[in-house]
Amino acid sequence: MGRKPSIDRRELARLVAEGMSVQELAAHFGVSESGVLQAKRAAGLARPMLDHSGAVPWKLARAHSQSGPATNLRNLSAAAQGKPPAPERLNTALRWAQRLVDAGLDVRYDAGEGFTEVPAASTGSHVASVLEAARKGLEAR
Repeated sequence: MGRKPSIDRRELARLVAEGMSVQELAAHFGVSESGVLQAKRAAGLARPMLDHSGAVPWKLARAHSQSGPATNLRNLSAAAQGKPPAPERLNTALRWAQRLVDAGLDVRYDAGEGFTEVPAASTGSHVASVLEAARKGLEAR
């Protein structure tokens, strides 16, 4: 059995700073792309991942994870966290959320049915709170 290839952290940091892709790094170090990604995370070189759990608090069925409401909520969440998506995606999400808020609607999720629009509760709307956070995140930029 052979020895596991190792990735020198200093060299990795230098090559990442030079703009080398994950594929190029994998070939350079003789490891898989997954190995490079693990090494980048371990060295603190990977971009932190966004947390969308507040905007999408449900455990989504695979069939619903790429639906319009799920995508729009994630895009609004990214904007709230200071990393807005491409302008056309952001505009779609903002228009969708504003339409629901203006109509007094919110979303409900059921693993069997997916997302449905429902009247917003008198205590507030999930979509309205996600929209407000996104607008604050955009203003801060």
